[in-house]
Amino acid sequence: MNLTQFRFEIDADGIATATWDMPGRSMNVITPEVMEELSQIVETVAGDDAVKGCVITSGKETFSGGADLTMLQGLGAAYERLREEKGEEEAMRFFFEESRRLTLLFRRLETCGKPFAAAVHGICLGGAFELALSCHYRVLSSDDATKVGLPEILVGLFPGAGGTQRVTRLMQTGDALQLLFRGSQTRALMAKNMGLAHEVAPRAEIVEKAKAWIRAGGKGVAPWDEPKFKAPSGKVYSPAGMMIWPPANAIYRRETHDNYPAAKAILQSVYEGLQLPMDAALRVESRYFAKILRSKEAAMMIRSLFLSKGELEKGARRPKSVPPTSLKTIGIVGAGFMGAGIAYVTANAGMEVVLVDRDMEAAEKGKALSHKLVTDQINKGRAKTADREALLGRIKASADYADLAACDLVIEAVFEDPKVKAEVIAKVEAAIRPDCIFASNTSTLPISGLAKASKRPEEFIGIHFFSPVDKMLLVEIIMGKGTGDPALAAALDYVRAIKKTPIVVNDSRGFFANRCVTAYLLEGHLMLGEGVPPAMIENLAKMAGMPVGPLSLNDEVGVDLGLKVLRATEAQLGPEVINPIQRTIFETMVETEGRLGRKNAKGFYDYPEKGKGPKRLWPGLAAFASAAPDPDSIDRQEIKDRLLVAQALEAARTVEEGVITDPREADVGSILGFGFAPFTGGALSFIDGMGAKAFVELAKRLEETHGPRFRPNKLLLDMAETGQTFYGRAAEKAAA
Repeated sequence: MNLTQFRFEIDADGIATATWDMPGRSMNVITPEVMEELSQIVETVAGDDAVKGCVITSGKETFSGGADLTMLQGLGAAYERLREEKGEEEAMRFFFEESRRLTLLFRRLETCGKPFAAAVHGICLGGAFELALSCHYRVLSSDDATKVGLPEILVGLFPGAGGTQRVTRLMQTGDALQLLFRGSQTRALMAKNMGLAHEVAPRAEIVEKAKAWIRAGGKGVAPWDEPKFKAPSGKVYSPAGMMIWPPANAIYRRETHDNYPAAKAILQSVYEGLQLPMDAALRVESRYFAKILRSKEAAMMIRSLFLSKGELEKGARRPKSVPPTSLKTIGIVGAGFMGAGIAYVTANAGMEVVLVDRDMEAAEKGKALSHKLVTDQINKGRAKTADREALLGRIKASADYADLAACDLVIEAVFEDPKVKAEVIAKVEAAIRPDCIFASNTSTLPISGLAKASKRPEEFIGIHFFSPVDKMLLVEIIMGKGTGDPALAAALDYVRAIKKTPIVVNDSRGFFANRCVTAYLLEGHLMLGEGVPPAMIENLAKMAGMPVGPLSLNDEVGVDLGLKVLRATEAQLGPEVINPIQRTIFETMVETEGRLGRKNAKGFYDYPEKGKGPKRLWPGLAAFASAAPDPDSIDRQEIKDRLLVAQALEAARTVEEGVITDPREADVGSILGFGFAPFTGGALSFIDGMGAKAFVELAKRLEETHGPRFRPNKLLLDMAETGQTFYGRAAEKAAA
């Protein structure tokens, strides 16, 4: 064998070890070259009587993240070429056979007659875990870094190399469906308890444990290939099966609203596959996989949530001329909820933190959030007491700005008031080094305006976190008019260090994310004023693909914050930009009713004490309705269109204004920042997927009924005329 992706050795006992170690890569991924070499290894093991079995392991710090999705994208391009040259039938035959190559390879490994064992340390996801599942024995490292899972659903796909068939033959069907639908990662011991692994051992012992199993006579036959095999949940058509499938179908509809073809394909593959022998079941799975692989939803989600997200995280927007920055100590001014959250994620990334507030009591209170968050992790078994002590040791609470002197980057997270921020900027700049970068965590105030209070506008930048900081993946980096490349590079290096996803936007009130969110909230408020039942607004928003309705989201953000932003906008831009219906709703709820949102347990919803029932829409919302239309007369599709189109139009305006310069950032930012219908690929992909012409026609229909806020901007009108797309424009610009 001539191997470059693997090392292959046979020990004195006749047990082979195939060490997956791709040259020039930090992580192993499944590529055509890997598949070819793995096939050679399988045939060598199967055909050599001197080889008793084989252990597959990794030569890197982690096992593998799965298949290279660009390989799957290439399949789609090849299909299109072949369709033009030889027709649809020939193209589909090629696409189907190519898309199931990995399935057939893993099945050959599983049925070659020799025992294979997987020795796994670190991440083992997607196709890599399907490889491990096709092995006859699985030993996982007990290290915290070891996690297994099938996350394909998160990018619009599903496990198409045997994953849907093997996990449902190893686990109870209901548990297996949850694993497949959630796409979550499972730690080693839990995986063993779930039946997905046979043994957990220290990292240094996993290969030897796998060899010991082969040495002791481990059989090269999968459980489902035994004549008397029975699935853990029994037959599909049985009393037990009928306790699973009707609820599973109902849960699927409730959670996806039929927006995610891959989720439906999982249900179909498992339902049909469990009624068939394994080879026929795998063929069923492959047919569904080929269908989903060609879906618009998969193409959009792979592009935004895998390719674009990965490119942005690796520094696609980082100035190439600026050398890597060394960020060791980060200052955070303002130890409120946001500042405390920033302190936690920074210390959790291993950096030193100076957390400053007006007095030590406030600073220590902010530090206490980190104590709580790590304690929660300890209680869930995801961290140790020593981890908490180490993290807290990296956070210095202070009331003295002089303690910022050694900082490489300072982030202010004080009250959203230009005067307050100007005072803080002056105090910080009097204390920091000349080369220290200063960032504002403002959510709406233009960075260029705040930078006027700075003596160093080139080192002044916006780093906008989303709440709650420890959970939200997106960070919006805002370039002021005077911001220099070193500040941008430092901000991007910082965001990468804390393992979040950055998007870079130019200055504007509300920047990108909050402008789109504001449009979404406004539409919900106006529907409320029109008399659309609140429950219909909320449920149709979720049916359109949003994670929560606009009223629920407003409660999370804070109704009082909405009123403050409205008044600040009015003060700067004038009363004509404020919608009177929204003003009435905000003022009544905050100033008359004292309803501030989730923070005081009453907003658009009433929130019971913890554990005493679900939240419920406040009955008083009926008072905001100017009419009482028959709910059956309301056009449900129009409600869904309004909620998505309002956001997408605002995203298109940010492109025309130069706030967004890269469509990848709008799409990734809209999904990670405010949950814009992920199956569309993001706010701009929503328009591209529909086609600018069709989108403009839809917006114009909404404009006729609901007013000028739905008027398409000039850029969209031009794109509709020429047939351009946002990604096509970006490609043309890059090539120019």
